[in-house]
Formats: sequence, structure tokens, C-alpha cells
Amino acid sequence: MTVQLPYFDDIFERLARSGDSSFARMIHNVHWGYYARADESEISDETAVAAAEAMTARVCLSARVANGMRILDVGCGFGGTLAHLNERLSDCELVGLNIDERQIAEARKLVIASPGNTVRFEVGDACALPFADASFDVVTAVECIFHFPSRRTFFGEARRVLRPGGRLTVSDFVVNEAKIEEMTDWMEANPTAQGAFFGSTTPAITSSTYARLGRTRNLVPAADEDITAETMPTYRWLEGLYRRQDLPDGVKTVEFLEELARRGFFQYRILSFEATS
Repeated sequence: MTVQLPYFDDIFERLARSGDSSFARMIHNVHWGYYARADESEISDETAVAAAEAMTARVCLSARVANGMRILDVGCGFGGTLAHLNERLSDCELVGLNIDERQIAEARKLVIASPGNTVRFEVGDACALPFADASFDVVTAVECIFHFPSRRTFFGEARRVLRPGGRLTVSDFVVNEAKIEEMTDWMEANPTAQGAFFGSTTPAITSSTYARLGRTRNLVPAADEDITAETMPTYRWLEGLYRRQDLPDGVKTVEFLEELARRGFFQYRILSFEATS
């Protein structure tokens, strides 16, 4: 199944071009970067690649991954999270799932299991996971849950495939509860500001809603980290990238998201939940 995600369409067009070596280094992690120095003034492609890898590391740290685990990465993209784990862990079963067959095909090319590990990628729906009950120690969803038809359904499926004591970790753009009214006013005053380059998304939710959602699915909140400041350089880099590629809707979409972040309307958060009986 091919999904309607213009930014991935752009990626596949660029993959089809020969000689784009700088882009080939960037495709493993298709998500925002984590910058330890959030005030960096010069953001190169190399810096962005390193920051995206650092974000993967932050998510894996919150997920408390370890040797010998069975780990599922939902919305796995080109396999960057599993590649990171495959290089650092041993005796693991690593599984990536994505609804877009094109992404799975690239992931299978890019990630080869290290000795002692197994790696496989499957096409499937995050809201109808094709796996047995209690079959994973960790489930991750890195910057993709807003593309799923329902966070609630996904949480139920994640809990089903997690063993008791297992961990679900997601990264998402989370609404700042203290600024909901201000954000609503601003959105109504700027109805054409939002671009569509990142495709259709489900509405963002607050941290407290995430916590309630987790509890209804026997997933107890275990960590909630606001790393908005460390992600801010990503916007400047993406705006430059899309300008170079002559993608005006990409620029517009990123500028809109940057404005929301700068105004404090939403925060970039990593949230973890522990599966209870």
C-alpha cells in the first residue's frame, strides 16, 4: 500500500536520482534532530544527520532497550531506529513495521542484521498489528503516531503485543495545555498558514491526554520529556533544504510548525509507558 505523504514522495524522487551521495546519508532517520547545543547557528547536512541519530538515541534511551530483547519499531521508515539498535545490541529480535511498501523495500536494503541479531521488516497497519499477544519487550513509534488513524487504537494494539512490564515509547508534537485557547485564536486568525507537505495527520493531543489514554490501555506513564528547545534547529535546516529543492509547500509547512513551536503552542516530547497486567 502506498500512502499519501508528499515529503516521502520527494524523498523517493531524490532517491531515484543518481549521484546524490549527501542525501543517501540522510535517509535512515526521517525525523527531527536532537541538538545538544540548541543555539547552533550553522546547520549543515552533516550536522542534521548527526542530530537525527542523536534523536534516535534519545528515544532508545527512554525505551530502556537492552540486549536479548524483542523490539518492534512501528512506522519504521527506512529502518533508522532498528539500524541504531542493531549496531549496539546483541541477541535481539528487531522488527520494523510500516504501511508504506516503498519504505519497507528501502529498509530491507539498508539494514542487515549483525551477527547474533535478527532483523525483519513487514508491511502492516499500526492500528492492526500483525503480531501475537505479549510478543515484544519494547514497542517504539518515532515521530509517526500522528499519521496513524487513531492513537487510542494504536495504544490498545501496542499493549496487546507487549509483555507485562514491557515499554511503549513514542515521540510526538504535543499540545501545550496552558496555551490551547491562545493557539486556537492564532489558528483562526491565520487560516491559510498551514501547509500540507507532511500529509494528513490526526489532531495533536496534550501530555495529560496521553497519560489518560495510556491508563485506559493498561499502559502506565513512565516518562514524559520535553525536548522542544533541542529540536528547534531542525526547522531552519528543513526550510533551507526545501528551498534548495524548490518545494514551496515544504517550506510553508515547516514555517508553520516552527511558528507553533516558537509561540509555545506545542512541544516536542518523548513519552514512555509501562505495560501492566
